[in-house]
Amino acid sequence: MAIVTFGEIMMRLQPPGYQRFTQTGSYEATFGGGEANVAVSLCNFGRETRFVTGLPENELGTACVGQLRRWGVDTRFVLRRPGRLGLYFCEKGASQRPSKVLYDRAGSVAAGLQPGDFDWDRVFDGAEWFHFTGITPALGDSVAALTKEACEAAKRAGATVSCDLNYRKKLWTREKAGTVMAGLMPFVDLLIANEEDASDVFGIRAANSDVTKGEIDLDGYRSVAEQLVGRFGVKRVAITLRESVSASRNRFSGLLYDGGELFVSKKYDMQIVDRVGGGDSFAAGLIYALTDGMRGADAVEFAVAASCLKHSVEGDFNAVTVGEVLALCGGDGSGRVQR
Repeated sequence: MAIVTFGEIMMRLQPPGYQRFTQTGSYEATFGGGEANVAVSLCNFGRETRFVTGLPENELGTACVGQLRRWGVDTRFVLRRPGRLGLYFCEKGASQRPSKVLYDRAGSVAAGLQPGDFDWDRVFDGAEWFHFTGITPALGDSVAALTKEACEAAKRAGATVSCDLNYRKKLWTREKAGTVMAGLMPFVDLLIANEEDASDVFGIRAANSDVTKGEIDLDGYRSVAEQLVGRFGVKRVAITLRESVSASRNRFSGLLYDGGELFVSKKYDMQIVDRVGGGDSFAAGLIYALTDGMRGADAVEFAVAASCLKHSVEGDFNAVTVGEVLALCGGDGSGRVQR
């Protein structure tokens, strides 16, 4: 059974190492985007994954398709049209200097997609799961309508639907995000968020927590999950919990609430190589675990461990295996050389 993801993939341009935008003379080019990152992770875990998007009919679009295929992603439903590829620039932070992301994605092929562009019944033929993020409907009203069209088709096909709220203030306002995302929630079975998403999008705040100070209160986030279930009727809520000591060091854990019981993972103290895609790797880990039949506690442990490992990998894509994730879940976090 296949897993379908839908969203925009962009070219990522990054100064070498930890250089700043204002000092670099060159940029390293890779590709990434929320739903594409999830698709690649799931392929690495052995799942059949289809990625749906729009890309330009030029060499950059072809290079992007080739990169997805390299990881095993099914690109049959990538729509090619004249136009441009979205870009984003990433400046990696270190110590007390935060990372920065600049977008150059206006007018991309993906942002111009319209309802009716895809034969969703064909896309979801034989699919068991559909995943999207809040970044996709933020691209514009037409893409938001197309996302709803995809959700409707996923439900017709009997697929489970997951959504990562992924609020991006550079793409839309809190008010617009709240309105649009509330309209998509009736289709969602699993809602994924980070520490601030529920507050930014739906105004549901965790009491006694301050993410900028690294203060996380589990009772407050249980209340957030309960309110999301109560307001929207989703079956499960997962929340990543990041305590930012600095740009180079985070403490990371997560929780999963199934409408009755709360499961909380162990906490990892991470030295960060690249945190972009960390939330996507958590989502992919959770989808894999749930489709593999793991129960709540084991599922959230797998998802958090997958995300923890991603923070040690350069680029958007999480190039780790199920075996490596399970080894970390089992307590092997020493980082010793394996011979």
